[in-house]
Amino acid sequence: MRVLLLSTYDLGRQPFGLASPAAWLRRAGARVRCLDLAVEALDERAVREAELVAFHLPMHTATRLAARIVPRVRALNPTAHLCFYGLYAAMNEAFLRRLGGQTILGGEFEAGLVALARELAGEGSGPKPLVSLERQRFVVPERDDLPSLARYARLRLGDDERTVGYTEATRGCKHRCRHCPIVPVYEGRFRVVQKDVVLADVRRQVEAGARHITFGDPDFFNGPGHAMTIVRSLAAEHPGVSYDVTIKIEHLIRHGEWLPELAATGCLFVTSAVESVDDRVLALLDKGHTRADFLHAVRLCRSAGVALHPTFVAFHPWLSVAGYQDLLGLLEQEDLVDQVSPVQLAIRLLIPAGSKLLELAEIRDLVEDFDPAALVYPWRHADPSVDELQRVVNETVRQGAPAPPAEAFARVRRIAARWPGGDPTRLAAPAALWTDRAPIPYLTEPWYC
Repeated sequence: MRVLLLSTYDLGRQPFGLASPAAWLRRAGARVRCLDLAVEALDERAVREAELVAFHLPMHTATRLAARIVPRVRALNPTAHLCFYGLYAAMNEAFLRRLGGQTILGGEFEAGLVALARELAGEGSGPKPLVSLERQRFVVPERDDLPSLARYARLRLGDDERTVGYTEATRGCKHRCRHCPIVPVYEGRFRVVQKDVVLADVRRQVEAGARHITFGDPDFFNGPGHAMTIVRSLAAEHPGVSYDVTIKIEHLIRHGEWLPELAATGCLFVTSAVESVDDRVLALLDKGHTRADFLHAVRLCRSAGVALHPTFVAFHPWLSVAGYQDLLGLLEQEDLVDQVSPVQLAIRLLIPAGSKLLELAEIRDLVEDFDPAALVYPWRHADPSVDELQRVVNETVRQGAPAPPAEAFARVRRIAARWPGGDPTRLAAPAALWTDRAPIPYLTEPWYC
């Protein structure tokens, strides 16, 4: 069985979502080729030779990019079995079926891909559930035919630049934030990648040149004991190799006693989906934290010596111009400007198929019909000037890339300060570029979706 696994976008990371199923499929006897179209061209010969073509869809952007490539793949090989797998596959089943998708695999997909390959080879029946949450015994990902780590995002810390590897210790999430795309698939559950597999994957990437590892778990502290065991082992085996993780504000507070140990084992920064600094909005999103909790988490991380990189859904239906000014003012007051990727100042709420936001009557009343091209339910703000502000901020951030965060922030701040309908007192403090403290570590590919 000849299998072609395709990735279109994975945040500038070498895709775990190709390397992991490649190892499973090869163990089952398949001949597997992996292509990461974010950094390499589509190999037409590989497409023509494949009996099974499978696209990994871990996020919204990856899904839209895959949709553009499917017609070309179909033209090159109309008889190959077309599969879509990953978090956004199950959410967009109807759309992907119309594209010609014959098998859709959501949730834990490796075993399903193996079953599908065996079925196509005449060796048994293939996968049945659209979403599988079975507990898998993982195997070590195989990355040999993926592009070099040097071709992916890098970590910058002042004048130091490091090659970055990527792995996952868990999937899914035990929480049910309404806007999160994980929730419709995992419904409050998460699954563990065994410690020996994670550490072996890290080891191979360090041998390939990685000096920093990103753990891509939606929440590294969903299983805090599992997480701490892994980073202790990482630090013991690879002293000098740094890492970053993603952790909910709620968990940063609950497990604050472990933050100093994260720093001691090499954690340079923690990404956390703060989303808003408005308590009403946080309650509507069911985030599990408040504005005060966010500020408390900032102080806990600083005390431990770990930078906190907050992410935001800056523009949403409940935002006012004054509320946007308040967000910028808070970031400035708390000296967080250079810890926020500029794109976070422009992100607009996405409402994809299956979103739990549709449980809110005010959202159902707001959204338009589902847009299959954009893969979202479009919405317009009740105040058109807020939508225009988002458009201008987004264009400003895009045109200014790759400016340092503080410079991008200063441009956005000037726009927001003079925008009609706001409250200028929320931006009373002057904009500043801080130079009197240690540089903040960041990845050259910003967190997005």
